[in-house]
Amino acid sequence: MAERIVAVIGAGTMGQGIAQQAAACGCAVRLVDVTTEGAERGRSLITAQLDKLVAKGKLTEKERTGISERIVTSASIGGAALGADVVLEAVFENIDLKINVLREAAEAAPKNVMLATNTSSLSITEIGSRVGRPDRVVGIHFFNPVPVMDLIEVVRGVATNKVVIVRAVGLATQLKKTAIVVRDVPGFATSRLGVILGCEAIRMLEQGVAGVDEIDRAMELGYKHPMGPLKLTDLVGLDVRLAILDHLHRELGEQFRPPPLLRSMVRAGKLGKKSGEGFYTWEEGVPRAR
Repeated sequence: MAERIVAVIGAGTMGQGIAQQAAACGCAVRLVDVTTEGAERGRSLITAQLDKLVAKGKLTEKERTGISERIVTSASIGGAALGADVVLEAVFENIDLKINVLREAAEAAPKNVMLATNTSSLSITEIGSRVGRPDRVVGIHFFNPVPVMDLIEVVRGVATNKVVIVRAVGLATQLKKTAIVVRDVPGFATSRLGVILGCEAIRMLEQGVAGVDEIDRAMELGYKHPMGPLKLTDLVGLDVRLAILDHLHRELGEQFRPPPLLRSMVRAGKLGKKSGEGFYTWEEGVPRAR
């Protein structure tokens, strides 16, 4: 049976995108954040995205209203998890935070709930074990921006029930995405490949090999990447990339050591699109070379 009630915990960029896509595909969405105001802010940003789609003729007024009405907000994890088919956390890439969120949700959710984490690199096996429901925990790794990107990476922990994997793939299909199923190893498949390219691009910038625009255009035009690695890092968030690299450096070795430039930019608050400045400056969501 298709998932219908989806509790999305975390109303930041990824949570907003997941909530928007799930509501657009007919799910009843409960969007949760630390405060009601935070959840409402996330919902208002979703509404702004829907308005843009209407203005471009990609969505009708009726469709926009339907999507918006399927999203309700809350500051209660337990309240949102009550009766949910899926609990999907999209909080910051910190394993203790993710475990605490899913543990609280698991206490209120039905026994057969699917507990999904949107982590891009952390161990699904460890999260499941520490939550206390290893059979129900699965990785469902979305990509930013969620409504646009086609892929979902489904990650199976050592103890993840096979039925939960099937349900995760089914949810991806319902959300009009293509799923790949991978084993739980540090960085899975996509993060290991993606961050190493971004990491090397930052090292090249440090060494003066080329400028930001030149490095990005090399991959966009030479390899047909839809977006260069530095612009993508801005979109994902430099702080998010740094957290992933720190984790993979500990788990896999020196090839994932974060470049000093990345760490210094994060310390300076230059986090990419969300802060208005990273490798590019961002004005109304449009990147401009610095």
